[in-house]
Order: sequence, then C-alpha cells, then structure tokens
Amino acid sequence: MSDLESKTRYDPGEVEPRIVRRWLDSGLFHPEPEGTPDENYSIAIPPPNVTGVLHMGHALNNSIQDCLVRYHRMQGQRTKWIFGTDHAGIATQTQVERALEQEGLTREEIGREAFVERVWEWREQYGDAIVEQLKRLGASCDFEDERFTLDEGYEQAVLEVFVALYRKGLIYRDRYMVNWDPGSGSAISDLEVEDRDVTDTLYYLDYPLASGSGAITVATVRPETMLADTAIAVHPDDERYRRLIGETAILPIVGRKLKIIADEYVRPEFGTGALKITPGHDPNDFEIGRRHGLAQISVIGEDGRMTDEAGERFAGLTVADARRAVVQELRDQGLVARAEEYPHTVPFSHRSGERIEPLVSLQWFMRMDELAKPAIEAVNDGRVKFAPERFAKVYLDWMENIRPWCVSRQLWWGHRLPVWYRGDETYVGTEPPRGEGWVQDPDVLDTWFSSALWPFATLGWPKDTPALRAFYPTDALVTGRDIIFLWVARMIMMGLEFREHVPFADVHITSIIQAPDGRRMSKSLGTGIDPLNLIEGGPRPPVFPQGGDFPAYGADAVRWGLLAMSSGQDVRFSEEKVAQGQQLTNKLWNAARLILLGIGESADADPGESADGDPGESADGEQSGALRAAIDPSAVEDRWIVSRLARAKAEVRGRIERYDFSHAALALYDFIYGELCDWYLELVKPRLREHDCDAQLTLLHVLVETIALAHPIIPFVTEEIYAHVPGVEGLLAAGIESQPDAIDEDAEAALARTIAAVQAIRGWRDESEVKAAAIIPARLTATGYDETAAQIERLARLAFSPNGGNVKSAGADVESARADSIAGSAGAEPAMASVVVPGGTIEILPNDELDPEAAEGKRAARRAKLEAEISRAQAKLANQGFVNKAPAPVVQAERDKLARLQEELEAL
Repeated sequence: MSDLESKTRYDPGEVEPRIVRRWLDSGLFHPEPEGTPDENYSIAIPPPNVTGVLHMGHALNNSIQDCLVRYHRMQGQRTKWIFGTDHAGIATQTQVERALEQEGLTREEIGREAFVERVWEWREQYGDAIVEQLKRLGASCDFEDERFTLDEGYEQAVLEVFVALYRKGLIYRDRYMVNWDPGSGSAISDLEVEDRDVTDTLYYLDYPLASGSGAITVATVRPETMLADTAIAVHPDDERYRRLIGETAILPIVGRKLKIIADEYVRPEFGTGALKITPGHDPNDFEIGRRHGLAQISVIGEDGRMTDEAGERFAGLTVADARRAVVQELRDQGLVARAEEYPHTVPFSHRSGERIEPLVSLQWFMRMDELAKPAIEAVNDGRVKFAPERFAKVYLDWMENIRPWCVSRQLWWGHRLPVWYRGDETYVGTEPPRGEGWVQDPDVLDTWFSSALWPFATLGWPKDTPALRAFYPTDALVTGRDIIFLWVARMIMMGLEFREHVPFADVHITSIIQAPDGRRMSKSLGTGIDPLNLIEGGPRPPVFPQGGDFPAYGADAVRWGLLAMSSGQDVRFSEEKVAQGQQLTNKLWNAARLILLGIGESADADPGESADGDPGESADGEQSGALRAAIDPSAVEDRWIVSRLARAKAEVRGRIERYDFSHAALALYDFIYGELCDWYLELVKPRLREHDCDAQLTLLHVLVETIALAHPIIPFVTEEIYAHVPGVEGLLAAGIESQPDAIDEDAEAALARTIAAVQAIRGWRDESEVKAAAIIPARLTATGYDETAAQIERLARLAFSPNGGNVKSAGADVESARADSIAGSAGAEPAMASVVVPGGTIEILPNDELDPEAAEGKRAARRAKLEAEISRAQAKLANQGFVNKAPAPVVQAERDKLARLQEELEAL
C-alpha cells in the first residue's frame, strides 16, 4: 500500500494521460462485431470537422456521449462508439486556399488535381488535432476503427446512394433560384443561411407608364437589380392599381417594357403596394415569374460583379458600386421620388459570413417530400424520440414543409458528382462511362449529403458487414438543435430509405453553453473558452474579469462541471461548477485513500506492481477476495450507507437513462460528498482504526460500488482508485459484477434522526459561540437513538449524563467527560438550554463553557423570535384567501412550518 500512501494529493495532470494509455492499449474501446443491435449498444459520434479543434460544444456533447457509452459498457453490453471525422468541404477548402494565398497562389493557378493533393496533405498534417483532444477528455471512442467521410469505402457508399436516388427520380438537374455564397463561390442550402438584422436604404423609384399618363412608383432596397426587372406586380384587390393591371410601364435606364400584372403575393402595405419583379435575383420574384411566364434575366454573376446583361455602363462593377451608379443615374433623370432608412432581415452565409446573392443557376437538386413522409411517421409513432420532447415539434414542423435540397456545390474538395456529359447526353453511375468525349461534372456534393449516411456507411454499407449487422441501428444520437434539419432529419430519411430502419431510437438535444455574460461563445468576441485550458491550465478569455489563468482542473472536473450545467435550456458557463467537480474528485480520492490505507494496515495487503508500473493484483489474494465478498452489515451506520448507496445508484442510473445528466451529476455529488464522506466516514472512523472487519467489508463494498457508479461521469479518478483496490484485476471501464442492492428503511430513519440531531446541536453550538474543542455535558431526552447515542456524543462533542450534573471542566475526551459528569452529580439539575431534535430534546447541562445569564438571554431572544414567526404563520393560515387559492403543497408546507415552530417553542 506504500504507493498509495505516497500519493497524498490527486494530480490529474499525471494520472489522466497515463490512464488514457492504459485504456487505449487494452483494446476495450474496439469491440468485436458480434451479437445483434438489440443486445449491443452503439452511438455514432457527430463527426467533428477535420479542420476543427475542441470547443465547449464538443466538450459537452462528447462528455454526454461518453457517459452513455461507459454506462452501457459497464452494464455488460458490447458497446461501440462509432468514430470518425468529416471532410467539411467549404471549411477545409477555405483553410487551404488561405494557405495558398500566403504563397501568392490561387487554386485556379495550380489546378484541381494539385489543389486536392494539397488538401489531403493539409489533412494529414492538421486533421488529428481534435482526435488527440478527444482522447485527452477521456472519450472512449473506437479510435481503432476511425472513419473519414472521404475514405474509399465511404465514398463508395455516397456514390451508391446518389445513383439510386437519381434512378428513382428523386435527384434531378434544373435551373432554379439558389442561395449563392460569393465568399465560397458556391451555392449553399437554405439551412446554411442565417438571417441578420440590417438597415438598408429603401428607394422609391418612378417607372413611367407607356401610355404617357404618369408613372407607377415602386420601392426597393436593391436598385441595382432593376436592370433585370421583367414586370411590375400589384395585388388584384388593391383599388389604387386595379385600373393599371394589364398596362405597360417603361423600365428606366434600360427602356424595356414591363407588363403590370396582378398577383396575390404582393403586400399592399409594403412601400407603395407596387412591386418590381426580378425573377433572376429574388426567390419570391422567381416564383411569381414562373406563375406568369416571365423571362429570367441575370445581371449579377457568380463572381459578385455585374454581367454584360447589365449594360455596358455597369458591366464589371461590384454590386455596391453598381447600386451607387444606378441610383445616381435615376437621380439625374429625376426618377427617385424619395429614400428612407429601412430595417429588415437579410440572408447571410453561415459559411463565409457574406451576404447571400439569390441567383438562378443550373444545379443538382433532391426532391425531399417522398423521403420525408416515412421520416415523419417514425417520430409520430415513437420509433424516434426526442429529448427534450419539444424538439419533436421543431423537427415535424420543418419536415412537413420541406423544400427541394440543392445538393451540388461549386467546390473542388468533396465527393465529386458521379455525373458525366457528352453533348446533350447525361450519364449517372458509380463507374465512369465507356467511350470518348465524356466530361465529368466539376461540382461536388454538399457535405451534409455524405454526412446523412454516417450511421450505416461507417459500418461498411453498402457491403453486408459483421459490424453493420451488430451495431445498426444505433441506440442514440447526441447533437445540437442547430443541425436537427441539416443532419438529424436527413439521417432518418436516409436510414429508412436504404436500411429500412431508423438510424437511432433516441435523439438527445444538448444545451448550448453560453459565455458567463450570456453572449455566445466566440474566439473573436473574447468569449470562447478552450476546454484544454480548463483541463491543463491556461489563460482565461477576456470575458472573465478576474483574468489570469485557469487552474489545471483536470478532465474529470470539466466533465462533471459541464454535465452539471447541462439542462433542457441554454445555460451560462460556470467556472464554479468546474471547481465543484474538482472538489468532488479530490474528496473521492481522499476518501479512497482513507479506506484503502485503513484496510491495508489490517490486511497487510500490498497491490504490488504490474510490468507497466501500474498497480496490479494483490499479493494476498485470499484476504483480498474476502474483502470483496458479499456483505451482511449489522451496525446501523453500515446498513444506512448500503441503503443510501442503493438509492443513489437507482437515482443516478435512472437520470442517465432519461438523459437528465445534470441531475445525475448532482445526485452523484450529493451521495459522495454528503452521505459517504461527510457522514459515513466520520461515523465509522473509530471502527476503521480498530480494524473492525465488518466496517472494512462495508467500506470496501461501498467504495467499489461508488466508483463504478461514478465512472461514466468521472472516469479517470475512479479508474485510478480501482487500480489500488486489493484483489481486483483489469479495468474498471470494462465493468464489474455489482453486488445486490439492499434498502433498509429502519436504518435510514435512524440515521436521518441522528444526522438531524447532530446538525441541530452544531447549530446551537455556533449560535452560542461554544468553543469547537469543548465537550459539553448534556441529557438526551428523546426517543429513537438506542443505536446511535454514542455517535451523537462523538460527532456533536457532547457527554450524555443519565442524571445531569455540573461538569466544571470538560476534558477533550468524551468518555472522561461523561465520567466527570456522573461522578459530580448529586441529582438531576435543570438544563441551561434545550435543543429540539427529532423525537424530543437534548438538554444542555450547567458547565463552565456557558454563561447561564447569557444562555437565558439568548433563549429569551429565540423565544421571542419564535413567537413572532408563529404569529405570522397562524395569521397566514387564518387567511381563507391563502388557504383556498394557494397550491395545496404550499399550504401544507406552511402548516408543517407552524408545527415545527410550535414544537421548538414548547421545548424552550
């Protein structure tokens, strides 16, 4: 036990990397593909971007997943945490393009093949950063079976899906309005667009009527797009314009004739009620144009500059320059009626941050309505459940109004479309077409297309692999609400389409951890927190006013803190919670040392050393085996802690199974910190010092069961403690054979009374300013303490006397103080004070530590305070408005409070 004796302080910086190596070397996280999905347990990690580094969202999400995975592994299930990374098309390509810029190059200059090679090189150099960070957090992923969304097998799965959907008629090519991202030079989906509030100038422009009878005025924030106008629309019921429907206006600058049409989309209250229609540059105008057969003119190109169709004066200008030039031209012609500020929401690219340019473009689309129907049914009939439940409605609302998905992207990094053209011919297939003259489409697929296949493509589909048979469908998905549509919904659709089974049964939506001031976490805002700085110690971001560095809290503390913070709502980051997690790990370590060293002194058991320097099998196998045998405790405190352990196990496990990780973490803390360490260890210390066998058996049983319970949440410290337990082999992470639970209502009631009595006496001592070391004579006049009176004496530092009596000078030892009390008593003396405890009172007898007059003064003050509180409570309960209208539990609580106050007053 000497090795443990020397480790007086738990050092996560030394322990955690060593434990990670043990876990990885054991092969525990790489299960054999045996059994069925019903017998096994699996989760597919939301694949981090290959460009990524660990942030607080990752840390929370993966702490939750690891808690689930470890929990089920310890239940004896074959458990696989499917692991891999995403190629992250736009994000990764942007990183490499920036690197090229520093060399004075562009991707166009080096060509596609060379550029893709550069991206692969970049991935090899930087792509493992987040993998190593996840290991540092303690994630028990199957790192040996790491997948990548562009590896050879995965690419085959993507091709198979694309071709199958194309042949089914669900993937097609069309000219359609898309969200063009000038920053990435690609179309992006609706779900990659974010609305921002901006204030633009709203221009009122006069369009002369062809009849010469005046002008019709339109309002627009984009005057540069007027060069592509093909009509003017008004509402059919708008009396102001009914007479103009069917007439023609003249487009200023261009001179094109525009028909005035009626369409119910127009809002009469916006602007003048007359709407310029630009089918080539507005999604709503595009739909109006289709209804009315209008031409689509594009005056803005994919490079964000005006095209030749804008006219010689404007071609080549940026959009902003063109806007200024057009407005000036209109002012010169006297056609700007007025201008005003106009706050509104505008779409921006979530990828590049630039303003979206709606363009009509020839793209590949995927029709979603047919795929959505079974995915809607899967949630409605409960095959897929969301936690919290409210997110099911968010999912269903979107699915029931789903739109076609633009799946092509104008990038070079990603899954290239399996499409070839030769003249007017189009070929789609998993292999290139035969013959000459075929040219492959240069576009790649949206990254989310390949990600949608993640739960089954990672397991070897389209091949019928043992892993696929053993681990699909998976059991749960842990993710954020921001990708319910981008990813969750699409995985459900693809799983049902290609595997005829939902990909997971439960979807847990995590909280979003905000900065301490409530803002979003962002490195650029100074509000982002690097989890590794919390784990290993590092600079606090500017959002923390105290500045300086975080202490090295360790991974367990960060995991516990994040789980304790998590809830169904977004929460602000709390360093105090992480510090509380560190306190828990330290408390558990110190408790384990106390127990194991105490047992070691008795059993003379030394765990010895294994070949790699880690604690191994006990030198005294027979003694150690006895210590792990089933227990049958007789002492009331032993029966109490075993019973409380059973309740803690049920509570923590139940919370984990219901995805209530916050209450699971807090329940674990309350049991370890409160009941085990603060009470049971204090109750049992004398017996441990006396080498009481029953106490040792109970302590070891409770320790092993407690670290097994805590392991999914704080795996490092529990694994380190387990390595020092005599008579055990292997890893705690592999699971242990749990001993039967035993609830003992009588023991719980007895100790609840005892704890309440000790707390009451301690409160009285503080209030009376009694010296901490002083042992006070007292008389126990309460029932229910037959088994625990001695415990109350020791913990509350009292000396119970059967007759009373004045103790002139209480010694430091309870027994000697009791003897002095009895010897010096000539008969029962009146109490100086009386403390209410469950079942009666504890009377404080005369002694040198208390001034009788001061004690009576305090008693009188307490009596007056109680009388005032009783009067208030009685008045409240006499108020029929309160009794009849307040919730029943509130009224009952007030009655209980009154009874307690009256009982204490009677005792005084």
